[in-house]
Amino acid sequence: MKPVAIPVIGKYGSALTLMRIPFSVYLMPVYWFALSVADGYTWWQAADVFLVLHVLVYPASNGYNSYHDRDEGSIGGLRRPPKVTQELFHLVLLFDVLAVLLSFLLSPLFALLVALYLLVSKAYSNRDIRLKKYPVISTLVVTVFQGAFTFWMVQVGAGLDWQQTLQAPNIWFALVSTLFLCGSYPLTQIYQHREDGERGDKTLSLLLGIRGTFVFAGIALSLGAALLIGLYLALGQLLNIAIFLLCTGPITYYFLSWVRRSWRNYGEVNFENTMRMNKISSLCISLAFFLILLLRSVYAS
Repeated sequence: MKPVAIPVIGKYGSALTLMRIPFSVYLMPVYWFALSVADGYTWWQAADVFLVLHVLVYPASNGYNSYHDRDEGSIGGLRRPPKVTQELFHLVLLFDVLAVLLSFLLSPLFALLVALYLLVSKAYSNRDIRLKKYPVISTLVVTVFQGAFTFWMVQVGAGLDWQQTLQAPNIWFALVSTLFLCGSYPLTQIYQHREDGERGDKTLSLLLGIRGTFVFAGIALSLGAALLIGLYLALGQLLNIAIFLLCTGPITYYFLSWVRRSWRNYGEVNFENTMRMNKISSLCISLAFFLILLLRSVYAS
């Protein structure tokens, strides 16, 4: 009996699934954060930046990572990822080109930053370069580029003067975004120790171990929150502190609860709990910065 051929359109559908476009929702916090501390940007440009990053850039990075990893187990946003085919690479190239072209319509500098982000994300996953194999380097690359670099990229794309964005206190806010990424990034790796080890990828979480990952994440997230609250205090933005603490309360509760359960039973360190932590933290932080942005807009009008 001959094997049934999968239609080309079906292959592209499976490939599109591996781009994990809905998963981009959980990368929103840096976008809202960058806008919540800035003035003078254009709303339509900010909306275009959102589309470029969350519909094209992040999915292209996800797809390229899946193309080289060829995961058989659960990955971020997908419990059972489909088989990788050449069609996935075609979609990655298409999304790359569209991202750079649409970014150029906003500004050449923004297009250059988007292109650089895409290149670095590929160096992270590419089998020949594979920054992912080096725990410290990969952590620095991910936390800087998905944190401070993206923070700056959002503001530049939204129409802010790039020189002003490199001045205080904006650069300190950018550092906060990197600290938050530094705390959350190892948590996304914590359930994949066996698969990463078999593939030869010594991730930071694998290097630290389960307990070490939780401790490291807690310290980095606490430092980021402390710096952010300190900046809000220095600027006299007490209401922002209240909003941030109120919205991020569920994150602290779930994180500490997960740590306590995992300390007793390593079986709690699984895909479901990791994704739940990711969802709660991303959505709660996004809500905090969106409300702060809304409040800032109301006061400015």
